[in-house]
Amino acid sequence: MDNSTAALSLDGETLRFTGAIDARAAERLWSEATTGAAKAKTITLDKVTELDSIGAVMLLGLDKPLDGAPPNIAEVLERNRRALESAPPVKPEKELPAIQALGAGAIRKARTFAGTLAYIGEVTMTTLRAPFQRGGIRPAELMRHLDEAGLRAFPLTILLGTLIGVILAFQSSIPLKRFGAEIFVPNLVGISLLRELGPLMAAIIMSGRTGSAYAAELGTMVVNEEVDALRIMGVDAIAMLVLPRIMAACLAMPVLALVMDLTGLIGMTGVMAALGFPFVAVTSQLKQWLSLKDLLGGLFKAAVFGAAIGLIGCRAGLSAARGPRAVGDAATGAVVGGIVAIIILDGVFAILFYRLGL
Repeated sequence: MDNSTAALSLDGETLRFTGAIDARAAERLWSEATTGAAKAKTITLDKVTELDSIGAVMLLGLDKPLDGAPPNIAEVLERNRRALESAPPVKPEKELPAIQALGAGAIRKARTFAGTLAYIGEVTMTTLRAPFQRGGIRPAELMRHLDEAGLRAFPLTILLGTLIGVILAFQSSIPLKRFGAEIFVPNLVGISLLRELGPLMAAIIMSGRTGSAYAAELGTMVVNEEVDALRIMGVDAIAMLVLPRIMAACLAMPVLALVMDLTGLIGMTGVMAALGFPFVAVTSQLKQWLSLKDLLGGLFKAAVFGAAIGLIGCRAGLSAARGPRAVGDAATGAVVGGIVAIIILDGVFAILFYRLGL
């Protein structure tokens, strides 16, 4: 195909094409053809020798009557015309002015917030109805999620808890050594672990492992239209898919926090032994300064963190889009949303416990 023969000329109100119009010729002539078509009333193709799909799309896009096309050229045009009519190209959205774009963004945020409130309300009502409904929450499904969210997270929790205890003990012993107060390291590490770091680090582990897994699993079901199929069959997707996961996260989180606390204290005890303090001295300090309310307060925070992680992870999965990146975006949103919610809730608990004197 000789691309050099492709040309166009404007003869009065007629735009005439000649030669072989293929992809390269169309690229070269597209701008000139658009300008010429704006001045012409008809387009003549009597001297067009060859035409491919790109050239046909260019000619059809000029939106002018096409006259004089040879049979083979007319067949290519008709075939591409039918293809464009059956699947028209997506037109890019027009960019809105600044004020309208701001309003559109605010409306989208308001709809997202309303959808989140509706989701929380639906989960709450389903939770209240579950004990009185036939079937309710399936124990086997709940145990499966407890195993995935709790038991399988033990190795990572034990490793991280031990390292946190060792790091806190070494770092706090450096400034306390200046005052000969290394014996108070167990007090500092114990209170930090039980009240703050234990629940917080366990929640971060669960958000990264379980929250992302919830979002990926439910997002895959949404992409495969399995959730839509359940709703068509009259099955409550919230009761079947969401409640077992939220309950598992809520029940597993205090256990993970307790494991984090215990392993952290064990790591701290090892450091104190290396510094020359016997086990009895460490346990004496812990008994003197730690109380049951410190442990219970941390476990209560952990349960709330677990419920938040489960809610956010399931919400991210159920609201996944239908594209190829939907599952990855849902998992990322679940992890980010879970960590942000944990930090906000921890700040709220810190203020609340301070006001209550706990």
